[in-house]
Amino acid sequence: MLVEMHGMFPSAPVYTSFYEPALVDPAFRRLDIRTTWLQRFPLWRSNHQALLPFYPLAFGGLTIPSADLVLSNSSAFCKGVRSAPGAVHVCYCLTPTRFLWMPETYLAAERAPLGSRVLLPPLLAWARRWDRSAAQRVTQFLAISQAVADRIQRFYGRSSRIVYPPVDVDRFRPTTEVGDAFLVVSRLIPYKRIDLAVRACTELGLPLRIVGSGRAEADLRALAGPTVRFLGRLPDRDVSVEMARCRALLFPGDEDFGITPVEAQAAGRPVVAYGSGGALDTVIDGKTGILFREQTVASLAAALRDVQSMTVATDALEANARRFSREHFRGALLEAVNDTLRAHGRPPVPDD
Repeated sequence: MLVEMHGMFPSAPVYTSFYEPALVDPAFRRLDIRTTWLQRFPLWRSNHQALLPFYPLAFGGLTIPSADLVLSNSSAFCKGVRSAPGAVHVCYCLTPTRFLWMPETYLAAERAPLGSRVLLPPLLAWARRWDRSAAQRVTQFLAISQAVADRIQRFYGRSSRIVYPPVDVDRFRPTTEVGDAFLVVSRLIPYKRIDLAVRACTELGLPLRIVGSGRAEADLRALAGPTVRFLGRLPDRDVSVEMARCRALLFPGDEDFGITPVEAQAAGRPVVAYGSGGALDTVIDGKTGILFREQTVASLAAALRDVQSMTVATDALEANARRFSREHFRGALLEAVNDTLRAHGRPPVPDD
């Protein structure tokens, strides 16, 4: 997403907390990346969570000089940067910081040490005050989904405009060689709730293929029956093939947006998703997939039965996916930025 945004403003520098080229997409090496003083702390390479008290200080003390427009891409603290007097700050908000504003859902499935659960509440209370104050310095919020827009209003008291994230829908093509197996493509971490998919398919004896890896993998393998296969991480081209051939993609987590449901639809396959968060924006219930209403095995199992009798219209799936293309993102983002600039007496960005 950052690379896509930078393509619209190719001469703009990119500010971030810290940066290690070996750990990110090689495309970032072409950008003018500038870091905060946190770069000098080696701890971020092994445990960036331990630096929580310092992020507000680093970004709150960072002023972007000589810029008429500041565009931040934030799920945490970078919205707290200070822009030059008269500058317009548009924040593309992935979500108000989850572990600050929804700690009970973010940490519920994590095995946090008892000591951290005692020390965290006062630290989070302080960080929430800073975060809400920093949000008032933003000129215009853009949200990636209706769920995120609702949180921005609830936690920051700010309205926002929805601009859906870019998805590389052109990477996917439907095929007539569709199999019987359901598919999960995800990092295997607790809050993704892949356990629901494993349990439901195991109980129903349905084939399930899981692409991805993560710290929850051992626990998921312990739950899995003989119909569940773990494929590990796969190259993009192989993921595209898995998407096109699956019976349906399973998306049991509560996500801010969720890229994989859009990718599955671009590949001509329906989605079975938990009816919350970004899935409400990306999946049309009964047409491009099935939304199950309770985050339980029973509710997901019922949806799996329903999707097997669902009539799949490939053209409708592809058309829905195209609403989230990279071209659509660029047009919507530029329009939102220019509307904000005009509203504050600034000239719009030329549409090249």
